[in-house]
Amino acid sequence: MALLAEYGLLGLFVAAFLAATVLPLSSELVLSLTLLSGFSPLAVVAIATAGNVLGAMVNYWLGYRCGEPLAKRVLRMNDDDLERARARFARHGRIALCLAWVPIIGDPITVVAGVLKIRFSVFVVLVGLTKLLRYIVLSYLVLAV
Repeated sequence: MALLAEYGLLGLFVAAFLAATVLPLSSELVLSLTLLSGFSPLAVVAIATAGNVLGAMVNYWLGYRCGEPLAKRVLRMNDDDLERARARFARHGRIALCLAWVPIIGDPITVVAGVLKIRFSVFVVLVGLTKLLRYIVLSYLVLAV
């Protein structure tokens, strides 16, 4: 991941995008190195958010198009897991999307949102806002130290 930081904002975009997919990657190190290299915090936050939201949109699309077989194979969910996910989304729905920024659980949430065909506009707004807030907080913490 540090190698991606050498590519500046493009490397950050790629790292943020890949980190939002089901690949086990994280964008925090690249974000930190990009900020510490002197790039504009506004540009860093905007690029990281754009890449991360686009990656989440890919997860949503995969869930939407491939549905339950994808959830069962890639996320290793069984019928009971899917039923529990449906129940949680029915109960908590949009609030669950606000956790899309959380490591480990966030990526599966975006896939399941697609599987359950949550309204895309709601998905983009909630996931986008929470990921933006996450990168703002992370950037502040990096620059405040």
